[in-house]
Amino acid sequence: MIEVKNLNKSFDGVQILSDIDASFQRGKVNLIIGKSGSGKTVLTKCIVGLHGVDTGEVLFDKVDVTKYNSKQQNELRKKIGMLFQGGALFDSMTVEQNVMFPMRMFSDFSVSEMRDRANECIKRVNLVDKNHLYPSETSGGMQKRIAIARAISMNPEYLFCDEPNSGLDPQTAIVIDELIQELTYEFNTTTVVVTHDMNSVLEIGDNILFIFEGKAHWKGNKQTILQSDDPALNDFVYASEFMRTVRTNLRAQAK
Repeated sequence: MIEVKNLNKSFDGVQILSDIDASFQRGKVNLIIGKSGSGKTVLTKCIVGLHGVDTGEVLFDKVDVTKYNSKQQNELRKKIGMLFQGGALFDSMTVEQNVMFPMRMFSDFSVSEMRDRANECIKRVNLVDKNHLYPSETSGGMQKRIAIARAISMNPEYLFCDEPNSGLDPQTAIVIDELIQELTYEFNTTTVVVTHDMNSVLEIGDNILFIFEGKAHWKGNKQTILQSDDPALNDFVYASEFMRTVRTNLRAQAK
């Protein structure tokens, strides 16, 4: 479990995050949603230690990691898997080499142990026999799955995903959502997903934090988000034509 308490962050005197309180539960898909520029990515970077905080606490299983020194931060990062927006794969490496990369950086595994673990992860994301391919030889959806395999290669306790469906067609996005959900439940990870995709919200949002103007504006889940009467949240939720149709149907059913 990850908890954020009274977190504040500013850049050059501009307040980006104000008194954020939030919790991200183990074994759940925790979503951070909000408009562009709302502060959700900054919050995520504060949680994983890429940004320092001005004031407040970030607790990983009750331990405040904002006080960690560089050695302690490196040890924590071994427990964190990261799925970056766009995948961020190494073009010069094969699928297998990409998945092995975190193990080369952070483990003392032998080459054969790293290869065995990489193959387990590649199989888990349904990319058997793709080890020899380079990212340029794979589709966008396959690249996201390769990135997921890399993110789980170190058996992380915490999994962070930044816009995992960015650039994907709707059908492939569903596959990625389902995979993230399956891995979260299977390995009991604390999974945090930054997204603006309402399909993801409604499919896998076990625990949702809505950031608005740098504040933790609303908290709930996929069952309660459509029932909210909060104007700022509804402006975000029903921005698309599809979601406006959903709202119309819900109102019709309520009559």
